[in-house]
Amino acid sequence: MSIITGYSTHDIRFPTSLSGDGTDAMNTDCNYSAAYVILNTTPNADSNAAASDTLKGFGMTFTIGKGNDIVIEAIKQLSDKLVGMPIESLFSDMGAMWELLTSDSQLRWIGPEKGVIHLATGAVANAVWDMYARSRNKPLWKLIVDMTPEEIVKCSSLKYLSDALTPEEAVQMLHERQSTKTEREKRALQEGLRAYSTSVGWMGYTTDKVQRLTKEALDLGFNHFKLKVGVSVDDDLARAKVIRDIIDDPQYQNKDKRVHAKTIEGKNAGPTGNVLMIDANQVWDVEEAIAYVKKLEQCKPWFIEEPTMPDDVLGHARIRKGLKDIGIGVATGEHCANRVLFKQLLQAGAIDVLQIDACRLAGVNECLAVMLLAAKFGVPVCPHAGGVGLCEYVVHLSMIDFISIAPTFDRNVVEWVDHLHEHFKYPVSVNSHGRYNAPLDKSCGYSIEMHQESIEKYTYPDGSYWKYEHPTIISKLQEGRRYV
Repeated sequence: MSIITGYSTHDIRFPTSLSGDGTDAMNTDCNYSAAYVILNTTPNADSNAAASDTLKGFGMTFTIGKGNDIVIEAIKQLSDKLVGMPIESLFSDMGAMWELLTSDSQLRWIGPEKGVIHLATGAVANAVWDMYARSRNKPLWKLIVDMTPEEIVKCSSLKYLSDALTPEEAVQMLHERQSTKTEREKRALQEGLRAYSTSVGWMGYTTDKVQRLTKEALDLGFNHFKLKVGVSVDDDLARAKVIRDIIDDPQYQNKDKRVHAKTIEGKNAGPTGNVLMIDANQVWDVEEAIAYVKKLEQCKPWFIEEPTMPDDVLGHARIRKGLKDIGIGVATGEHCANRVLFKQLLQAGAIDVLQIDACRLAGVNECLAVMLLAAKFGVPVCPHAGGVGLCEYVVHLSMIDFISIAPTFDRNVVEWVDHLHEHFKYPVSVNSHGRYNAPLDKSCGYSIEMHQESIEKYTYPDGSYWKYEHPTIISKLQEGRRYV
C-alpha cells in the first residue's frame, strides 16, 4: 500500500503590490502569496508507475506577503504527522484525518483552531483532499458530490456545532437534496456558477483603470461588481459613480446578457440588472460603520462586506440592524477564524451573506461544516476568492454547495479576480456569461497544483524573480521620485 514518504514546502510570493492588485482601505501593500506544500508518496505496489509519476497532494494557504514564512513552519509541524501513513487509511476516514491534524494538544494550544496554525491546517488538509481526488480520477467537487449524505457528514468537522446543527439534521438536509442532485449537476456543468468581479474596484486603481476594467467585465458577462471603500466618503462616492454610470448604462451591456429576476431580487440592482457591492475590509468601529455606510446609500449597494473587526459577532448584528431600514445587507467571512464564529454569526442573525475562505478555514472538512450551517439558516454562501489560488479552490466548494447542500442557489455568487491563474496547471476560467466553468479534468484534484517553473521563479527570497528581477524593477520605479 502506498504511504506518505515526505513533503516539500515553498514560500511563494507574487509582486502584486507593484500594480495595486488587492489593495483596499486596510491592506495597502499586498503581495499575493502562497504557503505551499506538496505531499509525496511511494509508488503503489500494484502499479508500474515510475517514481516521478507517483501520487502527490498539493495544498496551499493564502497570505499577502510577510508571515508566509511563519505559516510554512506550521505546515512543516503538521505535515510531519502524516509521514509514514498509508494513504488509503487516510482516505477511508477523512474526518479522522482532520482530527489527526487538529488534535495535537501542543500545536492546538497556539490556536486553538484559529490563526497561523489553522491556516497551516487548511494547507495540509487540502493537500490530502487533493491527493484523494487524484487517486480516484475525479475533480475534488465530483469526489464529494458522489458521496452519500452520511459520508459527507462524516467528513465534516461538526464538533462544537450541535447547538445549531446536529449530524442527524445535516444528514437529513442532504437527503432532502438528493432528488434534485442530478439536475443541479447538469445545470452547473451546462451553465456554470454565477460570479462577481472584484477586479474592477481595488482601492489602488486609477479612475481610468476602473472604467476600463468595468467595461471589460460587463463585456465578459458579469452583472455583480464589488468596490473597495473606507478611506473617504467623497472618494468612495465618486468611484462608485464611475462604476454605476457604466453598469447602469444600456450601451455597455453584453448583447448575450441573461439576468434572471430571482438572482437580483433584494440586491438593489440597477435598471440594467447589475448589482454593486462594497467592501471596507474591517476599517470601522461599529457605530462608525453604520454612519459611514448610510452616507453611501446613494450607491445602492447590495451589502457592505467586513464593516468591522471580523470576530465581533454582536457588532455585525448591530450594524445589520442599523442598516436594515436603508436596505443594505451585511456580509463577512474571509477573516472568519473558524466554524464556531460562523455559527455565532448565524445564530445572532448578524449577516445576510456568508463568505467562506477556502484556506482560512482549516480545509475542506471545515468548509463543508460551514456550508451545512449556512443551509440550515438559509443564508447564501458567496466564497471569498481575492487572492492567489483561491478562485481555483472555491469553484470546487461552490459546485459542492450548489449540487448537494444549498436549499437554493438563486442569490449565490462566487468572487472572481483575474490574477495569477496562469501559474496553475489547472486554472479556473469564466464563460461568456460571467460564470465559473466547472473543473472537469480527472487529474486536477483540488486544482491547486502550480507549474514547477512558477514555484522556482517566485520562491521568496531566492527565486529568480526576487533575486534578480525585482531589485531592477524597484530601482526603475524610484528613478526621479521626489520625497517630501
